[in-house]
Amino acid sequence: MLQQTQVATVMPYFQRFMERFPAVTDLAHAEQDEVMHYWTGLGYYARARNLHKTARQLVLTHNGEFPDTVEELIALPGIGQSTAGAIVSIAQKGRAPILDGNVKRVLARYFGIAGWPGERH
Repeated sequence: MLQQTQVATVMPYFQRFMERFPAVTDLAHAEQDEVMHYWTGLGYYARARNLHKTARQLVLTHNGEFPDTVEELIALPGIGQSTAGAIVSIAQKGRAPILDGNVKRVLARYFGIAGWPGERH
């Protein structure tokens, strides 16, 4: 929910969302229309669709648990390298790098690295 949205804006939506979907299984078993209803007003609706798809995939293929490797996490809808690194290093106490897009941009400019920092090579 916090991608491109400030914490103060997200908090009431997050609280309502978590009251309705307290576990991955609750979200996975919900209809997409209901998930979208709880997201209404936040914008960037692809985030809600990806979150719902990820919950379903976690229930179907990972017994409702998050995988513990970056490689498995980035295979889930809407999870990129930085988010996967954050999940592994913060939530699972593992070792994985996290490099925020803003930090990439600053480092690329400072060191004169050509190309957009988000490009995959």
